[in-house]
Amino acid sequence: IGFLQEALRWWDHWLKGLDRGVENDAEYKAYLMDGVRPQTWYNHRDGHWIIESDWPGNITNSTWQFRADGVLSSPIEKQSALGIKVSSPQDCGIDSGEYCAIWLGAEMPGDQQIDDSKSVCFTSRVLSENLDIVGAPNIHLSISSDKPAAQIAVRLNHIHPDGASTRITYGVFNLAHRKGSEMATLLSPGEVFDVDFSLDQTAYRVPAGHKIRVSISTCYWPLIWPSPEATCLTIEAGLVDVPLRPSGRSDECHFPSPETELPWQTEEIRPARNSRKAIKDMKTGITTIEVIDDFGSVRDCQHGLVSGSIAREWWSIHPDDPLSAEARTHWSTENSRGKWSVRTETYARMTSDKENFFLETRLEAYEGDNLVFEKEITDSVPRDKR
Repeated sequence: IGFLQEALRWWDHWLKGLDRGVENDAEYKAYLMDGVRPQTWYNHRDGHWIIESDWPGNITNSTWQFRADGVLSSPIEKQSALGIKVSSPQDCGIDSGEYCAIWLGAEMPGDQQIDDSKSVCFTSRVLSENLDIVGAPNIHLSISSDKPAAQIAVRLNHIHPDGASTRITYGVFNLAHRKGSEMATLLSPGEVFDVDFSLDQTAYRVPAGHKIRVSISTCYWPLIWPSPEATCLTIEAGLVDVPLRPSGRSDECHFPSPETELPWQTEEIRPARNSRKAIKDMKTGITTIEVIDDFGSVRDCQHGLVSGSIAREWWSIHPDDPLSAEARTHWSTENSRGKWSVRTETYARMTSDKENFFLETRLEAYEGDNLVFEKEITDSVPRDKR
């Protein structure tokens, strides 16, 4: 669709007071994605646009229960406390993808089977009909922790008949903020408490003959920095409210043809390339996610400026040690025209112990091959003990 046209209509109405027909639009429009096999990148996602004239309209919550036998069941049944423990390895999350995927190659979450194996999972029976999930699923848990600080990650996955696991949506929660986001409150080890939070909004169709799964872990590296100590959570009870829309409902939703400007006219000097690897050091046991985003180098055909950049990231952790977490980056940016050239190299590193986060940064600036400026900063930030 012409996203910029839709945005311009909205801003014209609310900022300029121009009549663009915005107030006649349906309250909710969404692209309902067809269920697909897990991939780290998609050139296209099959699906169709849906509308709800009066939100939430036809959306209703379907409540599913976590059972002691690992089944995700609906309807709800009366049962005793589950007593299910989860203590994930610190490298759980290796297939989480980027927090904000843009366009740089393999940024989407891959097959979730490895992360599922490091989590506690509740899986539905085979679905008898399509499940159109539209909205934000809500998680309700009664849990306890063996440590005063703990985090939890919950994923809702689409399970294919051969076991492949596609992440539909997810959410992470710092349990110290169970009473609100304004202040952290340490946990009392062994004390059972209730927590409720939402997963990200989604619009996704799980086809009949497949299953859904809720996967719960205590880590999600590198999307969240680990707690200072490895934690074990005990799940006593759990529910998930899944927002559903009647499958097959066909409301018309049309958009005008997209309008585009002429693309930026450039000459390629160095082609762009991207890579994302998970590397396991078999000697040390440390797992590293290496991300190399070479944006390439191009010359502007109008004014001749040559510009390019390379972003490099390394996220390392040992599965048994949350204090082994290390993040490193090295970014290069270059500009030139004729005989003139400038370049910056920036480096950053972050580690932590039980008390503090540690930051190290370095900036180098070059004119040609000459270093003309450099600066280093080291700092530490106390972990919040409230």
